[in-house]
Amino acid sequence: MTQWRRLKPVQAIRAAIEWFSIGCAIGILTGTSSAALLFILQWATDWRQSHDWILLLLPLGGLSSGLLYHYLGKSVESGNNLLLAEIHNPQTVVPLRMIPLVLLGTTIAHVFGASVGREGTAVQMGGALADRLIHISRWRGAQRRLVLMAGISGGVASVFGTPLAGMLFGLEVLAFGKLHYDGLFVCAIAAIVGDRVTLAWGLHHQVYRIPLVPELTIWGLLTAIVTGAVFGLTAMLFAKLTDRINSYFKAKISYPPLRPFVGGILVAIAIGLLGTTKYIGLGIPTIFSAFNTQLPPWDFAAKIGFTALSLGAGFKGGEVTPLFDIGATLGNAIAPLTILPATLLAGMGFVAVFAGAANTPLASTVMAIELFGDPVGVYAGIACICSYLCSGHAGIYHAQRVGVSKYTALKHHEGQSIYELAIDPSVDRNDD
Repeated sequence: MTQWRRLKPVQAIRAAIEWFSIGCAIGILTGTSSAALLFILQWATDWRQSHDWILLLLPLGGLSSGLLYHYLGKSVESGNNLLLAEIHNPQTVVPLRMIPLVLLGTTIAHVFGASVGREGTAVQMGGALADRLIHISRWRGAQRRLVLMAGISGGVASVFGTPLAGMLFGLEVLAFGKLHYDGLFVCAIAAIVGDRVTLAWGLHHQVYRIPLVPELTIWGLLTAIVTGAVFGLTAMLFAKLTDRINSYFKAKISYPPLRPFVGGILVAIAIGLLGTTKYIGLGIPTIFSAFNTQLPPWDFAAKIGFTALSLGAGFKGGEVTPLFDIGATLGNAIAPLTILPATLLAGMGFVAVFAGAANTPLASTVMAIELFGDPVGVYAGIACICSYLCSGHAGIYHAQRVGVSKYTALKHHEGQSIYELAIDPSVDRNDD
């Protein structure tokens, strides 16, 4: 009996059953938490839009969020980066308080009118729930790392309705240039189940249409390459601007809760000066407009400014949906200069700016196929790859590491995190 259990096929089947069960459990947890998040954010957005006066209280919303994290959430304030750091170098169980704190902080940001997203919240809730599952089961080491990756995959898949992209995101986001195939199965199960569970709760995702995708020609290929580079440079600009604003606030305001308070004042003033709420919140109406009509060419720049200021000042939420807005409106703006349809450029920008900012070109390409259909895949894939290459060793996740350098001349950066590169790029570490 013992010898039979040692046979490799038997061990493989046992492992598959075990990880399938784990993936299903994580998928149920992440799908349910994402459904709750989507419901709450829809309520918050609807309430804000019907009570415009609440925008005047945005500074107080920022102050309340700042106080909440300063006195109750210092251990989880780094958010997504805490999860990535724990995967790379496990230290302690992710505190369960991350879930209510990030959910409440994100809700405050959306109710009062900051320009933030939702992916960060979904990822943090998914990772914290998955880590709690590990703690209960007393797993450690490699098993804990895989379960945390699955939590990230389940969170992304369920909040955006893209199970395959969610699976790849959990494998790709840890260290760009490397894929962690040991987590492939459990991440896939968690992402697929998470997406199905969110739908089972009655939550539905946005549907974007790209009616015309021309046959690929040499000119179409060159256009995808050039626009992909533009998307990558924009992603790098967003990441660096957000970091600069965050560093400036930390240097000038020593008491952390006052940072989002001051940031809220600046955002509220900007809203008043522009006379529009177009650039706050998730930006989904603007994204839809980018697929249907020609928008002002400065929309993407305004969204960069509002989002970088909101996140840099300390409001909670995420970067990804605002990045979708930035990319779609940028694609819409440059479409008249190209031979490609505006809807196609909007879709390419939608995923390519995200690819450059998150350093996840494969997940972003698959996301394009899941959201827009197979014909978009080639154009989106080229744009995502070029965006990834042109965004440099920068990104929205500071704990993300350089697995394989994008550039041969910078091979010595391999193993360093984005944060370490920003502080001292001369440091060499290869312990990934």
